[in-house]
Amino acid sequence: MYNPKRRRGLSPKLQQNWEGPYTIVKKLNDVVYRVQRSPNTKPKVIHINRLAPYRATDHSSTDEGWTGRDEGCAGRIGTENGSWTSRIGAENGSWAGRDAIRTREMEKRQEEMKGLIDEVKDEVQRKIDELEEKVQMKVEDVKSEVKGKIEEVENKVQGKIGEIERRLSELEDRPFSFSASPEFMHIRPNIKSLTFDGQTSWTVFKTQFDVVSSTNGWTDFVKASQLVASLRGSAAEVLQGIPAVKLTDLTTIEKALESRFGDSHLTQFYRTELKTRRQKPGESLQELAADVERLMSLAYAECPLDVRESIAAQYFVDAIRDEDTQHSTRLMDAKDLKSSLAYSMKYEAARTVSKTSRHVRSMGTEDHTSRERDDKFEFFFNRLEKLLNSSVSGRKNTPRRNPNVTCWKCNKKGHVQRECQAITSNQEN
Repeated sequence: MYNPKRRRGLSPKLQQNWEGPYTIVKKLNDVVYRVQRSPNTKPKVIHINRLAPYRATDHSSTDEGWTGRDEGCAGRIGTENGSWTSRIGAENGSWAGRDAIRTREMEKRQEEMKGLIDEVKDEVQRKIDELEEKVQMKVEDVKSEVKGKIEEVENKVQGKIGEIERRLSELEDRPFSFSASPEFMHIRPNIKSLTFDGQTSWTVFKTQFDVVSSTNGWTDFVKASQLVASLRGSAAEVLQGIPAVKLTDLTTIEKALESRFGDSHLTQFYRTELKTRRQKPGESLQELAADVERLMSLAYAECPLDVRESIAAQYFVDAIRDEDTQHSTRLMDAKDLKSSLAYSMKYEAARTVSKTSRHVRSMGTEDHTSRERDDKFEFFFNRLEKLLNSSVSGRKNTPRRNPNVTCWKCNKKGHVQRECQAITSNQEN
């Protein structure tokens, strides 16, 4: 096999370009062969132009025999090379014709494949169109069937509603159809429902509504209807976000109103307001206690009653404006808000009475001493007036002096040596 390899350190003329021998394992076509050097090596696919016949050499003969054999081999190789060259030329010519035939066959097969692909595409598209038509027909059938079911259910619901209304009317008319014993008759009071517009507290309205519904004996359905009818203004706008089928569900309506107007998300705000609450000028202790109780119900609604009363008493004492009243009430150590309020009011009233009595006593003694204080005041006022007049007259009689004059003793400006204070202080010492 012809396999030229360039080896470092060796001249190309001395390198062997042929290697072998190789055994032909399989003929793949007319010009390509699979060859293998030994059973343990990997087969190679080689073109016929890189192959040459191999002739084994017998090294056991003598030199004389080698000479004859070499001559014979040379003749044989020349003959075989000539026949091999002619054979390769004939095969190359035949292969050129075969290549042309194969090219035409490939083109023909490609055209056939294109035709088959177009047919498959047309068939697939036709199947898709058929499936779309079937799906559309199924959808229309389902729509018509669902519409029929909905109408049937609506008719049934309307029938049930009519039957319920008829039964309710019968139940309303039944008490008047017979006379009952007065001792078994119980007249239930009918309280008019309130209205809620979102401006007032939702918690307060909810408490009032529960009391009214409990007194009137309303069911959940009637409660929901009355609650919807009592909404006004911005509160009625909440109904727009509730589905029509849920307008008779009391729980759904209450949750919607609670999320919009409830105080649960303002708990921390009320607690902060309660901590910073202080008695305002002119605000009575009763008003302060009522406001503290209101904030406690909003900030600590889930606490037990005794704990809430104790915390309210502490916040009430902290909010008192007068320090004496606050200190005295704190020392009292009340356990609830009512006790703290009562004690602080008593202390405030007692202190007011004591102040009034002291003022009355002072007014009685004021008449005896008022004349003496007036005389003393007039005496001191006259003396002060004389001193002022004398100082003014002294300033008028003194000549004007240059303000830049300098004392020779202390080197300070504004006075002369005879008026120097430093000399006077030294003489005194």
